[in-house]
Amino acid sequence: MTSSPGIVELLTIFVLAAFVGNEVISKVPSILHTPLMSGSNAVHGIILVGTMLVLANAHGTAELVLGFFAVLLATLNVVGGFVVTDRMLEMFKSKGHGSERRQEAADRRDGDGKEAA
Repeated sequence: MTSSPGIVELLTIFVLAAFVGNEVISKVPSILHTPLMSGSNAVHGIILVGTMLVLANAHGTAELVLGFFAVLLATLNVVGGFVVTDRMLEMFKSKGHGSERRQEAADRRDGDGKEAA
């Protein structure tokens, strides 16, 4: 006789994993956030491919609806991860060379040499 885990055991594992994940992520220094984000984006891409494969083999309305939402959420997760990573990388870019900054300042001025409001 085989014993499958019940809902209580599965919920217990989920709650413990959430607490452990929260503790691990909160201890990551901000300097490591961008490389870890890039790695997690790769994992989320694999998850997206998996959800598309599951959706392709779905039979019945309930499986199709759940598969669609799985693909939708996985896509949002991947896109959101890339947006956050891009914003983090923008923070580390240099502001430009001196001549570029002078040109930007000149572009902000109006015709009489005063700063535009």
